[in-house]
Amino acid sequence: MRIALLAPLVTTIRPPHEPQSGGSQALVADLAAGLAARGHDVEVFAATGSEIVGVTVVDTGVDHRDLGPVLFRHGEAAADPSLSGWAFQRAWRLIARGDFELAHNHAFDAPAVTAASDLGVPIVHTLHLPVEAQMGGALREVQTSPSPPTVVAVSRRQASDWSKVAGVDAVLRNGVPVERIAWSAEGGDALLFVARLSPEKGAMEALDIAAISGLPLVMAGSDYHSEYAAAVRARCRAEGVELLGPLGRERVWELMASARALVCPILWEEPFGLTAAEAQAAGTPVVGFDRGALSEVIEAGRTGLLVPAGDVAGTAEAAAAAGRLSRSEIRGHAEATLSFEATLDAHEALYQRILEDRRRGSRHAAGVSE
Repeated sequence: MRIALLAPLVTTIRPPHEPQSGGSQALVADLAAGLAARGHDVEVFAATGSEIVGVTVVDTGVDHRDLGPVLFRHGEAAADPSLSGWAFQRAWRLIARGDFELAHNHAFDAPAVTAASDLGVPIVHTLHLPVEAQMGGALREVQTSPSPPTVVAVSRRQASDWSKVAGVDAVLRNGVPVERIAWSAEGGDALLFVARLSPEKGAMEALDIAAISGLPLVMAGSDYHSEYAAAVRARCRAEGVELLGPLGRERVWELMASARALVCPILWEEPFGLTAAEAQAAGTPVVGFDRGALSEVIEAGRTGLLVPAGDVAGTAEAAAAAGRLSRSEIRGHAEATLSFEATLDAHEALYQRILEDRRRGSRHAAGVSE
């Protein structure tokens, strides 16, 4: 198949040894490389400065810094779509020239959906974030068109949430390159927090959990929400907590393998939980709040411990108890249920079904699920 992947344009995609901006960017890089390795002709359309080893990356001419005002901020009103419309119109024009059989969008911006409505080839949109009104309106608009796209969620919980505002045609679970992630049967003493520094990821709660448990904490994350990040940095300095800043995926995997547990005190409906999957591949248990899809990624009591949302003290107790979980069983769970090979299989199956339906003249690949 000849496939175009549209990456989020608000950040660049970088190789695994360099800092990566988010889970959807990592997913696009893994998906592109995996499909190419299976013999598909794949091109990724991304922000200027992006690179994926072994994959053709087309520079859209969009400087991600120009899209700073449209960064998704949980709990805040979405930005005016005109601020990013020009970028996605440019990207889709480039894709239209490429003679692709199918195009798959991973950008979470309403214009990324509406600007693709007349492309002339089957379109897939993956929803990488929780429900947002502007994106929901864009999806409903294109789903009533003569050639509606296929809309994909990354977890059953996310699909259930989105189905209240727009149609969801398939659930394609995320996965991680388990075979590339070294694991440790021992771990260490410190807790680990890895996420962008924005309120919904719970960095402040992670600091509370460490303080209550008496366990050391290592933190790594990019300054996504500037005021919040500044407050986190100030508290880390005051409490002697190591804050490493943004790291490459390979370095994050090393930290995970040497951690006592990954702490995920999330304050939103987590669409999937890619870092939780990576931690388990490293043999490391996950402790955190039971929100969103984390319960689909973690086998509670075996590969991690989830407590009711907002229960900081309970999470501190879980962090202390996490050392009793078997790290070899945690790694086995990741190998059996979180492998990226299964994610690739699911994407290939969906693409083939869409193209077969197109050849038969069917409306779209409705009813496809994980």
